This record gives sequence, structure tokens and C-alpha cells, in this order.
Amino acid sequence: MIRDLIDWFTNPANWSGDLGIPNRLSEHLRYTAVVVIIGLVISLPIGLYVGHTGRARWLVTWANAIRAVPSLGLLFAVSMLVGPLIQSDLAFVIPSIVVLVLLAIPPLLSGVYAGIESVDPAVRDAARGMGMTEWQVLWRSEVPNALPLVLSGLRSAVLQVIATATIAASVSLGGLGRFLLDGLAARDAAQMVGGAVLVAALALVADGVLALVQRYAVSPGISGRAARVATLDGSARRGADAAAVARPELDLAEATASAPHRTERDRP
Repeated sequence: MIRDLIDWFTNPANWSGDLGIPNRLSEHLRYTAVVVIIGLVISLPIGLYVGHTGRARWLVTWANAIRAVPSLGLLFAVSMLVGPLIQSDLAFVIPSIVVLVLLAIPPLLSGVYAGIESVDPAVRDAARGMGMTEWQVLWRSEVPNALPLVLSGLRSAVLQVIATATIAASVSLGGLGRFLLDGLAARDAAQMVGGAVLVAALALVADGVLALVQRYAVSPGISGRAARVATLDGSARRGADAAAVARPELDLAEATASAPHRTERDRP
């Protein structure tokens, strides 16, 4: 099986044309980007409003309830209801995008809402005490403090979309899921496993890139990096001070050990 998988990956025919790996990977990335952007456009303002005002929390509850709906069942239901209404090649693409957006909204909305709501009330009071308007309190105080949870929700949504876009190939959507379905139809195990490896690799790379973005986008004071650096600097400084104090004593001990021992006759 491993040899067949290597042969599939090294076959030049699988790296060219509309059915090749680069084109399928590009399709998968396009679908993911479009879905996540649409999900952010919907979730970001709602999450900011609910988290800042504390109103309409039921929207977050209802959005999280969507997670309980089976992805494949929802995909087929929307495709059967919406697909016949579209008289173009987008008859299957649009329903798939709609389902993927519905699945991307819960983690995005939860991340934004939880991040804003978790901001310390003292931070808001301090911002208002400085004369900031509510809009300035939101964008200059709450959003920077909520950024870790917001980006965590974004990472979860991206992984959700990458995984679900694979099964969306069952309704004629492109992407890496075609390798799994086409391999299943042709009983080509190497193609199926190769498609699964590509999806897993794409998810890992996407999560790694977003983790790197999160590391540098979040303020060091909020992420805790500043405290860790200060702790390391303090430990190094204390170690240097201890070494400086111990050095004279070590020098004296070394001088004493190296000095020749004088006998009674050597004494004046």
C-alpha cells in the first residue's frame, strides 16, 4: 500500500491538468477562503454586538446548535432545496458554499463573542474614564484583548471548512474531496489515501500558519510572552549576580590552594 501511495504521488499525470493535485488544491483553498470570509462578514459584527452589549445571546446559542446537525445530511438537504432554483453551473456550488458558511459561523461567532465578553470590566471602565466613546472602547480596548479567542475561533472555523469541503465533493463540488470519491468509485485505494493525506497536510499547514499569525498578532502583554521574557531575564540576572558574588570567594579558594605550604623553618 505504501508503495502504491508513493507511486501515486510521484506519477506526473497526477500533477497536471484540471484533475491534478495543484488544481484540486487550489480549488479547495478558494472554497475555504470564500467561506471563511463570508462567515467573518456575518459573524464578526454579530459577535462584537452581543459581546459588547450583552444582548441577543440567543443568537450565539442558536448558532452553536447548528453544530449538532450532520454535515452531510445538511449538505444534501440544501442541495435538493436550493439546487433546482439555480439554472447554471453554480447549482451545486452555491448550496455547498451555503452549507459550509453555516458550519463556519458557530466557531467564528463563539470566538468573537467569548473574546469580547471575557474582557475584564475594569479595562472597559478605565477606557471610559479616559473619555473614549463606546466605539473606541470596543476597537481600542476590547478587540485587542479579545484577539486570542477571536483567532482561536478563526483557526477552528478554517479546520472545520477544510474537513467539510471534502465531503462537499459528493454533490459535484471540486477540491481535494474528488480524490476520495473518484478513488472510491474506481476502487483505487492509493488515490483515496493520497487525497486523505493531502487534506490532512493542508489542515496542518493552515493551522500552523494561523498559529504563527496568532503568535505575532496578539500583543505580548496579552499573550504572556512579555511576562515569560521578563522572568527569563530576571532569572539570568539573578544568576549573573550570584556568580559575581561567588567569584571572589572562588578566586580566594584557588589562590589558597595554589600557594606553597611553608614549614616551620620557612617562617621568619
